[in-house]
Amino acid sequence: MRHWLKRPMLRVAVLIVLAGISLPARSKPEVAPQETFLSGQLLVAAPNIGDPRFERTVVLLLKHNRNGALGIVINRPIGERPLAELMSVIGEDTTGIKGSVPIFAGGPVQPEAGFVLHSTDYRRAETRDVAEGLAVTSTHEILVDIAHQKGPKKALIAFGYAGWGPGQLENEMALHGWFTAPADPKLVFDDDREKLWQDAMARRTQEL
Repeated sequence: MRHWLKRPMLRVAVLIVLAGISLPARSKPEVAPQETFLSGQLLVAAPNIGDPRFERTVVLLLKHNRNGALGIVINRPIGERPLAELMSVIGEDTTGIKGSVPIFAGGPVQPEAGFVLHSTDYRRAETRDVAEGLAVTSTHEILVDIAHQKGPKKALIAFGYAGWGPGQLENEMALHGWFTAPADPKLVFDDDREKLWQDAMARRTQEL
């Protein structure tokens, strides 16, 4: 993985290439038809999950296959950062840059690793589809576009991720630690973060 920056406080890094994660195009499934994986769905923590790091969390799964899983927690905001500060961090001109963006704790793994989840009206060569209406882009240019009001209509910037090794998430499923729910863009971008877990629970479709 290539990092643009590491920073002590909130580790306001700026985006990494998803090397080694390699999100698949939705039109080219990488698993056999009989295998069922959860890429592009929400994981909703069960009330009895037993891990304080994931208590009442909602995770958007970017990838899930026989080699493991990777997802972004979408309901742990950790504060706002001025766009000018982010531009300064990546060495871009801050002239005329105004406004701020919320930053989320995406998970306990590699808190310096940054991800931008966004609506599909925005696309670069590096953009990968996650689910209907949802995509992820991991180059610093998306921050530049957001700062200049040329970015996606909806975006969520998160640092860190939740990761599972081969079979690990399946084991947690067997222990009924998670529910699943459709990855509705309205839940991901617009829902009140204080209510998101409850709203996702109300939409759960499967007990794992």
